Amino acid sequence: MSQLDFDYVIIGSGFGGSVSALRLSEKGYKVLVIEKGKWFTGKDFPKTNWNLRKWLWQPNMKLFGFFKMTFLNHVTVLSGVGVGGGSLTYANTLPIPKTNFFTSGSWANLNNWEEALKLHYEMAYKMLGSAINPSFFEADETLRKLAKDIEKETSFEATNVAVYFGEAGRTVDDPYFGGKGPDRTGCVFCGGCMTGCRYNAKNTLDKNYLYLAQQLDAEILAEKEVMDVTVLGSKNGTDGYKIDFISSIGKKEKGSINAKGVIFSGGVVGTVPLLLKLKNKSLPNLSEMVGCSIRTNNESLMLVTSTNKNFKDFSKGIAIGSILQTSENSHLEPVRYGEGSAFFRTLTIPVIFSKYALLRLLGVLFLFLKFPLKLLKTIFAKNYAKRTTVLLFMQTVDSTIRLKLGKITKMKTVSEMGTTPSGIIPEAFDLSKKYGKIVNGIPFGNFVDVLLGTPTTAHILGGAVMGEDSSKGVIDKHNRVFGYQNMFVCDGSMISANPGVNPSLTITAITEYAMSKIPNKTIK
Repeated sequence: MSQLDFDYVIIGSGFGGSVSALRLSEKGYKVLVIEKGKWFTGKDFPKTNWNLRKWLWQPNMKLFGFFKMTFLNHVTVLSGVGVGGGSLTYANTLPIPKTNFFTSGSWANLNNWEEALKLHYEMAYKMLGSAINPSFFEADETLRKLAKDIEKETSFEATNVAVYFGEAGRTVDDPYFGGKGPDRTGCVFCGGCMTGCRYNAKNTLDKNYLYLAQQLDAEILAEKEVMDVTVLGSKNGTDGYKIDFISSIGKKEKGSINAKGVIFSGGVVGTVPLLLKLKNKSLPNLSEMVGCSIRTNNESLMLVTSTNKNFKDFSKGIAIGSILQTSENSHLEPVRYGEGSAFFRTLTIPVIFSKYALLRLLGVLFLFLKFPLKLLKTIFAKNYAKRTTVLLFMQTVDSTIRLKLGKITKMKTVSEMGTTPSGIIPEAFDLSKKYGKIVNGIPFGNFVDVLLGTPTTAHILGGAVMGEDSSKGVIDKHNRVFGYQNMFVCDGSMISANPGVNPSLTITAITEYAMSKIPNKTIK
């Protein structure tokens, strides 16, 4: 160990990486977290998502924000980049999946997961500062009206979220960790959760797991992207690993670190392509299952803009303040952006339900002929964020795709199991039309999704799933990578079934479980 720089290097600082950093530090290990994105504080976040330089992560265009869009042939992926990973831009919601999640997929027979993870879900709630949303606003009340219209009013409820509510705008000493954490400020319900909380109310990972890990001497190296991981000595990694990285911003400076162990925590669009690259290069023992069993959470995102003259403000509240269970396998959530955040209007066109691209395109043209005034009011609406609700629909119906390295593009996907994911789900389309009827609006979707029939998801999962052995998964039930010692995957790519709900809490809980299986460091 005297020749190694760290006990563990963690690649990525999202929910899995942050949990790993704290728990390993508590066990006495010397930990380094490598994050390709930047550090952000409240003043660094943009007021609206029109400030692309501060909001979008697109390095080749000199945009170094925290929100990333990845366009693949079967799905458009929304993800977070920066210290704190997806927590910087996610919608705060913390649901526990239904029983079917724990008893299906490649991990189903490896454990009694619902029971094994129970205490770890409770710990995740505590660490993330879970609280029930105390206030409903216009988007929530409209969803409640929709619930009544479809006779599901008893299935409407407030969300459980990672937000400090307290007294709006009032700063208090750490309310969560007995004074060991940072000061917090009560939520002002500005709707800006997903463009970065500028008011210190959102419980992002840099305010809990990462903050506490740093108090235990964990180090965080930002603006660096890992390019290679090679074994030192023994071919199975017993002697440790060399991690090579390069600056992700500015001058491309290279560096390397030696460590006993490695934890991949870069999310599906970070971890999976890196593992595929390493399997072809420096880590040939990785399972052939790398890139398999990727799920989109069977998700649909549609935007509905009110064209009423005397509209009410849909931007007030937290990102997702309510949820409606629309059937046994599906639910609907109203999502909001803060006042002025209207960038997404440039990426959307009306949604037409058809499996044929030509008919969808003709349907859009027909809508312009049938409702020209309403569509023009939508496209050129002033106060777009105040008028618009993003309807997030998810279901537990399972299907998978496979991610591969592309020859022309960096990544490509192929169909694998079940129906190819679609952004135009009949139930979602029907609900969005009913919501639109209430607010006098027409459902819009990502233009790529409408033209190609693909979904947009903020919850891409899988690609390094659990299995009984390397023929059925990339990792075992304790998140250990088959074929290598002291190597783990702890992020959304480890999710081995379709949760059908926002997955951040589950990623946190499973990583808590995995870290609990690693013994304390022994001093020789």
